[in-house]
Amino acid sequence: MLRTTILADLRKALPERDVPAVEECATRLYESLPDQDDLGRNTVMVAYGGGKDSAYAVAFVRAVHLALAERYGDTFQLRVVTMRHGGMPYQVMLNIDRTYRALDLYEDSRVDLLLIEGNQVRPFERDRPMPHRLIEFNRTDMLMSGHRSYGDGRATFCNACNLNVANSFGVAARHDNGVDLIITGDSPQEQRDYALWIRKLARDAGLKPADSRKGFKGTLETLNGLATAYFQEIHGSTDVERSQERRVTSDVPVALQFFSIYDYTSYASGAHWRLLSDFLGFVFDEIAFNFTESDCANPALMAHLRGLRTERAYGRTYAEGIGQYVDFALELMRRKNFPEHLVEEMRRRYETEDGVEHMRKVAGEYAEDAFGLTTTQLVCMVYSPFAGGAVHLREFLAGEHPHLLMDEDRIRALLTGEDDRLLAPQLERISGLSVNDLRVLHDGVLWSPRTDISGQARVLHRVMVTDPHQKTITAKRNPEGEEMLDRVAGR
Repeated sequence: MLRTTILADLRKALPERDVPAVEECATRLYESLPDQDDLGRNTVMVAYGGGKDSAYAVAFVRAVHLALAERYGDTFQLRVVTMRHGGMPYQVMLNIDRTYRALDLYEDSRVDLLLIEGNQVRPFERDRPMPHRLIEFNRTDMLMSGHRSYGDGRATFCNACNLNVANSFGVAARHDNGVDLIITGDSPQEQRDYALWIRKLARDAGLKPADSRKGFKGTLETLNGLATAYFQEIHGSTDVERSQERRVTSDVPVALQFFSIYDYTSYASGAHWRLLSDFLGFVFDEIAFNFTESDCANPALMAHLRGLRTERAYGRTYAEGIGQYVDFALELMRRKNFPEHLVEEMRRRYETEDGVEHMRKVAGEYAEDAFGLTTTQLVCMVYSPFAGGAVHLREFLAGEHPHLLMDEDRIRALLTGEDDRLLAPQLERISGLSVNDLRVLHDGVLWSPRTDISGQARVLHRVMVTDPHQKTITAKRNPEGEEMLDRVAGR
């Protein structure tokens, strides 16, 4: 009876064109299930990151789930999975919980709500504390990537996270006897394009892609090869434990396929605004909603890092750097068809000096709360002073720690292997990294758009060069206003 009530309420809340689309999608999904005579034996998975688009997708899939129950008296087992990471604020967990309550998912025996934390699978629990090990895992990836790229938004936060998302799909899809279908909001063309890009990236990096006939399993295997190469670049080839911890799980059936709801849905969020705000109770929180993301605070940190780099490394102003990031990100929001009132809300957030200073404070506090990173450590990252043979070390010391300039030779000696019990704790405190990690940075590459990667494959460089979420701008590199080409990238 309750299922009937929820379905009736959903039909009222969904955009008008989605109501018949639910029935069409239910028919197609039913035809795609391996066991049509016993619907409860089928398990269908959908990912829910906690943002606006995935909230809508979960609501639409729940409507399909209930429509089949209405037709046949039973329905498939629905597995809803959420990957947790350090950039996911508690406010996102609250949005997820409100969605689950609105859709009556907690009480339905045909629903499993799972939380993926690294390789661990747990029942979803709104108030579960963020595991310390997961925070440290994300923090280390963030610092080791950011120190190779001057705190570039995409490199610092997104590369490792995207690989972790892929792993979460593998972990969730194989859990407890596996799943029969994975629902996606991406169109079949988008899925093909992504698979081809991954295969090309692997080949360009000197890796052999998996057999394309393996489908999703092959994509995961290819991503695992890329993950291994990427994290060896970032953490050093000798740190076997870190590379193993960051593998992409690929032991899923070859027959496992995606089912796209793209053609049935109204993905422009303006079309389902009433569903989000009135029915699901979705809240666009200041911490959780940042530029193109409504489930992640990391874009606010990306903007913050751009401001810090412009202020500290370029000697300009924090507001100038923030303005460069905001211009880029608002353009990206429009490209992604965000409702204009959300674009305007984000513009107003950074419009005034007080607004910029407020967000600077919010971002700094979030960096410390979520990752345990101080402003000193973020400033260190935007100089990238240790990577690539510590080419920017003198500039960093002169600008931020002039009392250590006389110790530059000792610092370089420490980075190349000499012990120094007095300097080591200072560098660890300034950077947030161990001396071993600083030595890995010193011996590794420092990203630059002019780096020649033709000889030795560099996954980090190839990902950044082919990244669609970047913009080349003209920036002033010093207080005198000398201009240079620069990159802004983020979400």
